[in-house]
Amino acid sequence: MSRAALTAGQEVTVRLVKSGDTKLRYPAVVAGDDGTHAVVRAPWGRTTVRDFGFVRFEPGDVFTEHYWRDRWYAVKEVRAADGTLKGWYCDAARPAEIRPDSIVIVDLELDLWLSADGATILRLDEEEFAESGLEGDDPAAASMARRAMDELEALARAGGFADLLG
Repeated sequence: MSRAALTAGQEVTVRLVKSGDTKLRYPAVVAGDDGTHAVVRAPWGRTTVRDFGFVRFEPGDVFTEHYWRDRWYAVKEVRAADGTLKGWYCDAARPAEIRPDSIVIVDLELDLWLSADGATILRLDEEEFAESGLEGDDPAAASMARRAMDELEALARAGGFADLLG
């Protein structure tokens, strides 16, 4: 894993891997990188709406995505096209593999949503996590994924991610 920092304004490809397969690949622009914490911005990469019930991701939405080389999660701030904050979507993931032209994220199935007003905190995809087999195949990674969700939920309940995201 390279510790070389990405350059603000640089274009990179973000690749989301689940169960060994690339599930998503999209372009993003680097907002900053201090060598540990990389931040990129990317538009919602689909031409259709994805309605989760608690939030809708729509064409025009902008994601400011925070990745760490030393933490087991990623945090994505989601804003509507007009700049209105929708909330934060968080993924349990192995520490980011940041390359000179890309960021590779290995998703570990568990997710958390924090609404913009802080009133809604949802832990998501527990069933997918259980079905993934990670607890049997890699119990240490499964434990880190659960710890990551516990940490993110505690931060969300304590007032949000402002200190974490800087």
